Amino acid sequence: MDFSRKLPIGLQSFKDLREKEFLYADKTEYIFRLANSSKVYFLSRPRRFGKSLLISTLEAYFLGQKELFKGLAIEKLEEAEKEKREIWQEYPVFHLDFNVGKYSDIEALNTNFNVFLSELEKRYGTAEEEDNFAKRFEGLLKRAYEKTGKQVVVLVDEYDKPLLQTMSVNEKLNEEYRAVLKAFYSVLKSADQYIRFAFLTGVTKFSKVSIFSDLNNLRDISMEEDFGCICGITQEELEKTFQPEIKILQEREACSYEDILLMLKQRYDGYLFNQNSINVYNPFSLLNAFAKKELGNYWFETGTPTFLVNYLKNYSYNIPDLDGNVEMDASGLSDYRAESGSVIPILFQAGYLTIKSYDKLVRLYKLGFPNDEVRYGFLYNLFPSYCNVVYAEGPFCIAQFYRDIIAGRVEDFMQRLKSIMASLPYSNVKKDSNENLALREYNYQICIYLVFALMGQFVEVEIPSSKGRTDCVVKTGTAIYIFEFKLKEDAKTALNQIKEKNYAERFKADNKQIVLIGVSFDPEEKTVGEWIKEEI
Repeated sequence: MDFSRKLPIGLQSFKDLREKEFLYADKTEYIFRLANSSKVYFLSRPRRFGKSLLISTLEAYFLGQKELFKGLAIEKLEEAEKEKREIWQEYPVFHLDFNVGKYSDIEALNTNFNVFLSELEKRYGTAEEEDNFAKRFEGLLKRAYEKTGKQVVVLVDEYDKPLLQTMSVNEKLNEEYRAVLKAFYSVLKSADQYIRFAFLTGVTKFSKVSIFSDLNNLRDISMEEDFGCICGITQEELEKTFQPEIKILQEREACSYEDILLMLKQRYDGYLFNQNSINVYNPFSLLNAFAKKELGNYWFETGTPTFLVNYLKNYSYNIPDLDGNVEMDASGLSDYRAESGSVIPILFQAGYLTIKSYDKLVRLYKLGFPNDEVRYGFLYNLFPSYCNVVYAEGPFCIAQFYRDIIAGRVEDFMQRLKSIMASLPYSNVKKDSNENLALREYNYQICIYLVFALMGQFVEVEIPSSKGRTDCVVKTGTAIYIFEFKLKEDAKTALNQIKEKNYAERFKADNKQIVLIGVSFDPEEKTVGEWIKEEI
């Protein structure tokens, strides 16, 4: 084992990364490009995607810490500029980090601002008439410029954390945060003459009519082709930087080098932020897989999207659409508007969905899960909301379904399916109302989809993506199971449909036992009613 190879898991300091010789996929070409084009930027990327390290790298560059960039791409790029301008200049840097703290009340935000501004005021002074955060911030920018003769660099990390923590939990506080943040960030325009460079990061870009409405000088690079790989790890960077780690995983999995690359790609790759860019891997998951020498699920361990799950449930969203059948235009993806009634922009910006394709004619993006880690992690988070299973028991429950079907225990499989649907609360509407019946039917369909989709980790499964269809196919080593689920008809009708539509014909060449299973729904019991099995 080579202990000299240090993996930068969770490392957010570029100075530490370079001085302590951690592995690094060189992103400094992007730093040079940013510093020498526009002035005020915004970048949205999912959590745990390297935004804080990017901010730290920008800070080191604008502090003129040339020694940290030795041997990196930016060293040569800067050197080529020395005849045109002074290189490796040092600027005053204002770095505001919202990562720390829980924003459960307005005082939490006020404290963060006070600490940030007070530290700067010790260096650059105060003015009595500056009686709010925005005025203090603007005054500091002016005095820093006057004292140093250099324009100021402003770096804001995770600007939206207070908003994300209160979204759908405390709307009144969320609105209060919006007002404070809007006033504060508007200074980036009013004090433009004192600013050399500004860079804001976050997960979600809230609508321009709120937080950033005054910043018409803001350049959003979140979906720009040239910055598609500014965070995350490309295939080329993976194979160039982490080859020894890949080979260790190859040995653990007892497979070929090509196969381990394919396995890594399927589990952690797939994030695409522009249709003409290239896919990137989730760096947090990739580094953890190398450190633990196991292809595990790491990203979802760092947070659960509770408000997203609640939204999808409350609005009866067709969950199968999330796996490659969501469409939205560029403006819808880049800005989140609470009043829009759609959670898709947040699912995209937060990393649960990514670009799968682009229809140039109608200018619509098709979205889906980026990889298996996100697909199964997200579906497991949904599972308790649609099935009578607590979150911690989800993986065990799906494993039991898999074991039943592999062993040919259809009766056990169906009884288990019946039990996880029973006793679920649907809503507070009247028991016999049409709305309640619709909710029962919706829950029935989504529960079926989740069970079969999650089984897809272990066995080949075919699930329809179109709304209303409830036929599923499971292929094991010895048998093929064809299910037809009926909402308003009996199990015999379901079985007859499999036969009449000749679903089994395309599987006969496989030379496996084919089992047909017709299933009905019991609206009174809110679960599986009867089922009929027939072997052919």
